[in-house]
Amino acid sequence: MAGLPDLPLAGIRLLDLTTVLFGPITTQLMGDLGADVIKIEAPGGDATRHVGPSRSPGMGALFMGANRNKRSIELDLKRPEAKAALWRLIDRADVFVHNIRPQKIRALGFDPDAVMARNPRIVYGGLHGYGEDGPYGGRPAYDDVIQGQSGLAGTFTARDGEPTLVPSTIADKTAALVAMGGLLAALVRRERTGRGGYVECSMFEALVGYNLLEHHYGAMFQPPLSGYGYPRMLSAQRRPHRTRDGHICMLAYTDRQWRSFWRLAGRPELAADERFATMRERSRNIDALYEAAGAILSGRTTAEWLEILGAAEIPCGPVNGFEDVRADPHLNAIGFFRPYDHPSEGPLEIPDAPWRFDRGSLPVRVAQPALGEHGHAILREAGCSEAEIERLLNAAEGDPSP
Repeated sequence: MAGLPDLPLAGIRLLDLTTVLFGPITTQLMGDLGADVIKIEAPGGDATRHVGPSRSPGMGALFMGANRNKRSIELDLKRPEAKAALWRLIDRADVFVHNIRPQKIRALGFDPDAVMARNPRIVYGGLHGYGEDGPYGGRPAYDDVIQGQSGLAGTFTARDGEPTLVPSTIADKTAALVAMGGLLAALVRRERTGRGGYVECSMFEALVGYNLLEHHYGAMFQPPLSGYGYPRMLSAQRRPHRTRDGHICMLAYTDRQWRSFWRLAGRPELAADERFATMRERSRNIDALYEAAGAILSGRTTAEWLEILGAAEIPCGPVNGFEDVRADPHLNAIGFFRPYDHPSEGPLEIPDAPWRFDRGSLPVRVAQPALGEHGHAILREAGCSEAEIERLLNAAEGDPSP
């Protein structure tokens, strides 16, 4: 089934052999853009089907968050008949994506060389924990491990003296965005050349690059001009500032914005303070800068500061909890929280996709699927006979008959 004709990836068929979050987020984003995503699940399905509240078995909240705009088929790829069915799907596919460890996908017979030999136009995505050519290649990896190993948890050590984890699956989500970009680039190249290709994206490398973007800092130069770490990010004073009744995040950034802030705060003499006069000097005196700003911000309420700073076009915002985000007037005005009536799970609320095309939101074309929900239709499209379909799907459900 193709997407709506005006969606960017309409007509692209993607075989999705991913589980947990890194891979499923990647493929969900491509499904949002119109790709026909076929989620190929092992017996029992994606582990996230059983994580979080649910109305039905196998439809847990974590799975629901990362698997819209997909169809599901259950295949036991240890069985020859299931492998044969997957090869038929590969013949008709544009993209093949997995996050199985390299040695295991090779043992199954679906390594990059084999798949691209069968279908030279296919874009093959290997989403790994670590680059397969290095000494870590083939190791298992999850978000917590990569946050630590990539240096992300260590940024808290540099600032606070103690490592901690970001309370979000940030490694999975960041690597998914990187992976999607690589897959889309490979599809663009295929449109120009007619040739597919192998795209590898690894969580470890993606997060190290993400981290060092600013924290490579002076160590980028050879010989180094300074140590690692962008001082503004690592300042202990860089945090939500207390107001009279709560907190606010404020980032005056340019020279003009800081001059305006000191004037509005009734401290015009600080605009002439040589420590704060230029961006270079503010960077060198970042702790003192934030400490002075924080002391000023504590003198008024959050609402007062939002009004004053907003009128002066100084970037600022409240510190929201989850419930505050849900009540945010901007998000509600643009319809970001979308009601959706799931055919089996009932009324849902889903966040909007991250893009709008031609000023419109992208549709939910396919509800989050039950395990194997679309197996018959997918196998018919692959050219399987009804007898073959019954044997395959019964085997996936646990029938040991050949």
